[in-house]
Amino acid sequence: MSYKIPFNKPHITSKETEYILQAVESGKISGDGMFTKKCHDFFEKRYGFQKCLLTTSCTDALEMAAILINIKPGDEVIMPSYTFVSTANAFVLRGASIVFCDSRPDHPGMDEEKIEELITAKTKAIVPVHYAGVACDMDKIMKLANQYRLFVVEDAAQAIDSYYTFPDGTRKALGGIGHLAAFSFHETKNLQCGEGGMLVINDPQFNNRAEIIREKGTNRSAFFRGEVDKYGWVDVGSSFLPSELNAAFLFAQLESLDVIQEGRKRIWTFYYDNLKKADKAGIKMPVLPKYATNNFHMFYVLCKSLEQRSLLINKLKSSDILSVFHYQSLHKSSFWEIENKVYELNNSDFYSDSLLRLPFYFTLSESDQNLIVNTILDSLNLSD
Repeated sequence: MSYKIPFNKPHITSKETEYILQAVESGKISGDGMFTKKCHDFFEKRYGFQKCLLTTSCTDALEMAAILINIKPGDEVIMPSYTFVSTANAFVLRGASIVFCDSRPDHPGMDEEKIEELITAKTKAIVPVHYAGVACDMDKIMKLANQYRLFVVEDAAQAIDSYYTFPDGTRKALGGIGHLAAFSFHETKNLQCGEGGMLVINDPQFNNRAEIIREKGTNRSAFFRGEVDKYGWVDVGSSFLPSELNAAFLFAQLESLDVIQEGRKRIWTFYYDNLKKADKAGIKMPVLPKYATNNFHMFYVLCKSLEQRSLLINKLKSSDILSVFHYQSLHKSSFWEIENKVYELNNSDFYSDSLLRLPFYFTLSESDQNLIVNTILDSLNLSD
């Protein structure tokens, strides 16, 4: 079903088809060509990432990370329950046991104060998810990782162009703090190429093996650089690299990053300023911790109950506006409940029942935003 105001519209800058044609005419469209290199260079220079590798999805980047840190059956991996299934699947596929952490009371991200009590002798990694592009407290997480000799894999699917400020004032881009990180360029993200992702490697020990895993377990990349005289099967791996067509599309988006971000900031700010009065009906606005920046990935409100959220969704639909809820707690999923531990994660369940995402895309007009805001306020009996 189509809506007058959909939840998302993928943004097109105008250069995508031009660059795709350039890629086709170059005669190299299978991946790791000139546009892939341009994308890698952009991220490494702008954000200080040690090494970047484009992938076909964020899911693939997470799966590569699980292989790189040698996840084995019996290893435990700590992550939030309030996240997309790919966060867990990547490690489950390697045999890991998932240990779920509750969300913060003020934000859907994992509660950093509850992580240490979940660490055991079997713990191998912590996977913080930067929900809505808002940083987890990475200083606390990295200190725990160092203390217990754990890996940190940042799920930065939503976090492009967002930062964390350490207590000493040092600011680092999300995805550039943990040992490894995964980004998404799905069409719902700030920057997109339809389907795409990226693995960020901040620990150089993973550089060579990451290339091998990405190239079906072969040292093909080293061969094309002239470092070996032939390539062969040297490790496990899969076909994780995207075509040059995806990279060309993505590079057009990268060139417009600042313009895109400015437009998204305008939309986010409009929602925030005009929906504040909804707190009279128990609606809460997003919270930004003092150490985090806002990359304007999404705008959500927190309803006081599932019933109130359902009311708002239906009222918006009656005005031809699509709003959506988000994750259902993974510890409540049918797959998990078959044979796994029973959890009581009240904050995670609260976000599953109460969080409502509003339409958010670069071309969303102020008049459409006004209609969305007024529909919400009217349904709560708060209109002027």
